[in-house]
Amino acid sequence: MPPYETAAVVGAAGGVGTTRTALETAATLARDGRDVILLDVAFETQGLVDHAPGAVDTDAGRLYTDDARLSEALVELSLPVDGELAVCPARAPFSLLARASTASAAQGFEAAMNEAVSVADHVVVDVPPVASNPAVAAVTTADRVGVVTTATERGHDALQRLQARLADVGADRDTTIVNRAVDPGPIESADATVPEIEQVASDSTPTAVDPDPVFAPAVADATAALFDVELDLEFPEQGLLSDLR
Repeated sequence: MPPYETAAVVGAAGGVGTTRTALETAATLARDGRDVILLDVAFETQGLVDHAPGAVDTDAGRLYTDDARLSEALVELSLPVDGELAVCPARAPFSLLARASTASAAQGFEAAMNEAVSVADHVVVDVPPVASNPAVAAVTTADRVGVVTTATERGHDALQRLQARLADVGADRDTTIVNRAVDPGPIESADATVPEIEQVASDSTPTAVDPDPVFAPAVADATAALFDVELDLEFPEQGLLSDLR
């Protein structure tokens, strides 16, 4: 029964902005006063680590394969929000990548997910196109699966391929988020549309914590659709001068 606790944010293809979408989703929930943990299974790209301040000694790969404690792998982001957001990024060296994709690592991920649920209101998972054991575990363990794609023919084709892959592993696509667009384009099944971020903070702080009148509300709509929650958030109004730019 909603509201749901966990969601896997899955990229239909590489380069569609999955990590940024997962991060902005988690930050939006934290801005609404919720405690959120963002787990990473994108070992090939490892983009989430760019948003974690300081050194990451125990990363997601070691958490899933070396019996490390979740508390050792979490990096809390200091954000001006009512809730708390902690991330568990992948920063695995090449020697660890093979182990991080095994069935044993998938079991380690599931254990980490269960522990995260016990201490947070919501858990978001950054998931690449489903090809590894931890990615399969993420989409089959999470309460909801949100697929991120782009409003292009390439995005449409990638969405169809991922849909078939999800069906192969017994997972459902609950929400479709079209990224970097003003309309869904060829993606008729879109549940939410998120425009391009015009400006990203130099310190990689999630844009949603300092909301603008266009991007942040769109992310909030996508977040509400993914978790089936009502968010009590306010956003600045878009003025006449903004419309003229």
